[in-house]
Amino acid sequence: MSFPLPHIRVSVGGIRDYELIDSGNRRKLERFGPVVVERSETKAWWTPRLGASAWAAASARYDEDAGWQVRKSAPRAFCVDADGLPLLARITAGSRHLGIFPEQSGHWRAIQAAAPRDGSGRLLNLFGYTGAATLKAAQAGWQCTHVDASKPAIAWARENQARAGLEKKPVRWILEDAAKYVSREIRRGSRYEAVLLDPPAFGRAPDGGVWKMETGLRDLLSLVRGVLSERARLVILTAYNISASALLLHTMVSDALRGLGGETEIGELALPHARDERLLPLSLYAKWTRD
Repeated sequence: MSFPLPHIRVSVGGIRDYELIDSGNRRKLERFGPVVVERSETKAWWTPRLGASAWAAASARYDEDAGWQVRKSAPRAFCVDADGLPLLARITAGSRHLGIFPEQSGHWRAIQAAAPRDGSGRLLNLFGYTGAATLKAAQAGWQCTHVDASKPAIAWARENQARAGLEKKPVRWILEDAAKYVSREIRRGSRYEAVLLDPPAFGRAPDGGVWKMETGLRDLLSLVRGVLSERARLVILTAYNISASALLLHTMVSDALRGLGGETEIGELALPHARDERLLPLSLYAKWTRD
């Protein structure tokens, strides 16, 4: 028996001030603005193309066991131009992330393209982290609500807002568990035309509650359905580092938004290498759109 299958797309990202120099052996070598970093990357199963001398140029390296090793001459915080949006990259203990995800740039363009021209659109960004998507949306004219359970992440996002000169844009910063906040918004009658979800595989809420993608995503998508307005036009779900597939995301998003019309696109976010033809896959996504 054959089934009609959705087309799985590859969204190739990237920003002006970033290069993926090489990858392989479950590592990646990148340039963020003025700083070259080497980090672990579970999806780089192949052999690096460049030799040891190229990898030795990294001024900061992250090891899962030892953490960061940073040369004295390298800054631990620096600015990166994300195609007109200055973002703060930061090397922090305990995390291999720098606060910027260049592969997300395709989502940023979709958010900007979907913004209502009259400025009436409301966008809810759940698990918003350091605020790049929120600020890109604000630049495009969305009225934004940014939700994250991490106080340092929200402080970082607000710092990015100030750095970009966007303090007067309509952005609300909410320190809260995503599901609890959406539940309250539904009870209050608040509705949104766009919702972004970029949940971790595992996380903890401010009240000590535990989030697991496998057990929490279905209920969260049900809540997202409840908070969408009659004029809803965009829902984007991104999933990193979980035992899932693009088809799984398609089924979950399509089920949650059944009856609303529109289309659900699925695929992978990837980054191109600066010096060869390879693509590095980094996450799965499902994007629902309605004109």
